[in-house]
Amino acid sequence: MNLIDQSFARLKKEGRTALIPFLTVGDPDLPTTLAIIKQLEQSGADMIELGVPYSDPLADGPVIQRASERALRSHITLLDCIDLAAQAREEGVKIPLILFTYYNPVFQFGLEPFFELVKSKGISGLIIPDLPIEEDEEVRALSEAHHIHLIPLVAPTSNDRVARISRKARGFVYCVSSLGVTGVRSDFHTGIDEFLDTVRASTDLPIGIGFGISSREQVARFERQCDAVIVGSAIVRKIEEALPLLEKEETRAEGLAAVGEFVSSLKG
Repeated sequence: MNLIDQSFARLKKEGRTALIPFLTVGDPDLPTTLAIIKQLEQSGADMIELGVPYSDPLADGPVIQRASERALRSHITLLDCIDLAAQAREEGVKIPLILFTYYNPVFQFGLEPFFELVKSKGISGLIIPDLPIEEDEEVRALSEAHHIHLIPLVAPTSNDRVARISRKARGFVYCVSSLGVTGVRSDFHTGIDEFLDTVRASTDLPIGIGFGISSREQVARFERQCDAVIVGSAIVRKIEEALPLLEKEETRAEGLAAVGEFVSSLKG
């Protein structure tokens, strides 16, 4: 069984909702990202999204764009991100790791070798936000052959399209809480509760929600309806604020603690 499925089954028995932090790999560097992954697990993360830095991130707001720019200045590649997952496993990280990347780096890498490598490095899920369901047949076939869950994003749209996306989902359905790009928000789109009910009715899989969630109050608001809450920009911004500490060996532990305390606060 895929590790994502195992985790959701355990959390359901415990009556808990998964907290899934997102971070940009290589921001500020690979060793620090590895330390952050371990800190997130210790602080209560149930799964982690590993964001591959990309020069034209269509779904990402300014906070994650800045993180990608910092990582790309250090020439972080898709291969670096996949290898970092393997390092995390070697150092004892046990929670599911989900790779978040755009399609072009995967295509340039080569689909067959990409999936073979991802499978061998301990990655359980894959999110490709710019790959529409109408064009995902080859990627989906390879993901299923390698037992990697291809997790779709679904935004408010027609009930028919929600059902089509949900039927193809594996792992969980990632519901977009706010229209537009990622980023911290105080309000979510009108009709969010009805949208979540529509997604819930269209699938037996867990549903997660992300985009704009940044506080314990917002996490708690969606815990009642969802099986997972994804927090991205708020954590990436916390890492950005801690950069002066994280970039120095003598203060790195303090920076990691600041990030960990924020994640713990989201758990409540």
